[in-house]
Amino acid sequence: MLLLLAAACVVAFVLLLYMVSPLISPKPLKLPGAHVVVTGGSSGIGKCVAIECYKQGAFITLIARNESKLLQTKKEIEKYSVNDKQVVLCISVDVSKDYGHVENVLKQAQEKLGPVDMLINCAGTSVTGKFEDLEVSCFERLMAVNYLGSVYASHAIIATMKERRMGRIVFVSSQAGQVGLFGYTAYSPTKFALRGLAEALQMEVKPYNIYVTVAYPPDTDTPGFAEEIKTKPLETKLISEASSVCQAEQVARVIVKDAIQGNFNSFMGSDGYMLSILTSGMSPVTAITEGLQQVVCMGIFRIIGLFYLGSFDSIVRRCMIQREKSESTDKTK
Repeated sequence: MLLLLAAACVVAFVLLLYMVSPLISPKPLKLPGAHVVVTGGSSGIGKCVAIECYKQGAFITLIARNESKLLQTKKEIEKYSVNDKQVVLCISVDVSKDYGHVENVLKQAQEKLGPVDMLINCAGTSVTGKFEDLEVSCFERLMAVNYLGSVYASHAIIATMKERRMGRIVFVSSQAGQVGLFGYTAYSPTKFALRGLAEALQMEVKPYNIYVTVAYPPDTDTPGFAEEIKTKPLETKLISEASSVCQAEQVARVIVKDAIQGNFNSFMGSDGYMLSILTSGMSPVTAITEGLQQVVCMGIFRIIGLFYLGSFDSIVRRCMIQREKSESTDKTK
């Protein structure tokens, strides 16, 4: 009898949370007529995100380095127009080089298309390899592109968003920004840094009705990923076999949906859900139910995570032993 009563109380509590949750969640952003800026928008996830927003009636500013790719992407995006008023503006600039230049081009974009309603920071690059094999310049370059590029663009538009008391800022991180893996010593820290920036920034701008989203896409079928595969160490390739490769269009739909809703975490699939729970820490939540899931699932997911880590360590050890045997054989010849 007491057990049934306890179960009934738990069910009632959960139902209450579901009823109260929408009351504390942010009001969804309406994309029709909104001005969406996408950095790294000429290919990959950035391009697909721009298409997804354009399909929903947004005005788009694409920012990337390669002008010819930008113009080609502009033509592709314009095929999805839902009305005659929509505009796709292209700006060729390296967001990681000069903050003053980034600030100026975003000011120009806002003069043409209005204040930025949503900024999606997709510009990024990746280099894989063993720590000692990577040049120090690789660490500097990745931090400039993946982290400072997002800082510059976000800093350039945040004052206007605060004045208007509305907006969305998205940082596209990676599952490698949730767990450090073999071969990603240059890449992972830049993506972990975005999480810290997002948490601190969200606390600053939440009173102004501005919401920050951090997206953690898994391996995604993009031109950048195709290049990354070429330099992956054997250990990294074997570890990556545990997860499937997602399509960029699928990833883009999830990112845009979560950004519209104002969700702090954006993830894909069962692995993404587990990692979002395991790495939740002190990250903000936009729904009581989200916090409840983190509390309930943390323990069991930690156990599962330990099995994953054990498997990864085993892969690294086996590769090391095989390599040492091969080197020993070569010396005896």
